[in-house]
Amino acid sequence: MDYESMAYSETEMWKRKATKRSSMVKRFAEKAQDKVNQFIPEKAHNLLTESIKKMVQATLFGSEFLTKKHNTSALSLEEKEIMIKEKLGTYRRTATVEGAGTGAGGVLLGLADFPLLLSIKMKFLFEAAAFHGYDTSKYEERLFILYVFQLAFSSDKHRKMVLTIIENWEQEKSKLLDVDWRALQQEYRDHIDFVKMLQLVPGIGAAVGAFANYNLLEKLGETTIHAYRIRMWNNRKKIETE
Repeated sequence: MDYESMAYSETEMWKRKATKRSSMVKRFAEKAQDKVNQFIPEKAHNLLTESIKKMVQATLFGSEFLTKKHNTSALSLEEKEIMIKEKLGTYRRTATVEGAGTGAGGVLLGLADFPLLLSIKMKFLFEAAAFHGYDTSKYEERLFILYVFQLAFSSDKHRKMVLTIIENWEQEKSKLLDVDWRALQQEYRDHIDFVKMLQLVPGIGAAVGAFANYNLLEKLGETTIHAYRIRMWNNRKKIETE
């Protein structure tokens, strides 16, 4: 089996998994999270909300994450994904070290981890888009990046909706004037709050921070690879039918 055939089978399996209802354990954790959130200082909640708002605005309109477009048209999907995985490894190591350091530093440094981790995730997403040859200075590419981000960190219902948009990106992008950052931040918070808030607990913060950041980057990397595969195959089908 060649690489693209294998990749197609992997992505189809991933799509089924992504649209499957969460396990009972995860649903229980979400209920527990609601209880834990009641004891988290409002300052922590406000910081995360503001961080996500600024990240969305910077992604859509700023130059903070701008990445030079790569001429990868001659490269195979396998070659592109090798470069993406190498870049993911770099950012994952950075996030792991940063999570351990801020987790060990108490509440104030723990709070600082939220915007730092968001920045690492956005830089990786912009790099991945550039490796696929997309121009990240264009608004529509930045919008796609934010939908990939939402696909990685959303509830079951929202994830299905976002996957549908990504699967039909050429038809949907003209209808999407902007991203609802309020919905995005709520989905993101609901997805990571429980484990990331444990990072603020003295004694276990370092271990939790390193573990959480490693896994969050791993999930983002996996989602990014599949999202761009879906887009590539759909673009290819469009060209073939024209």
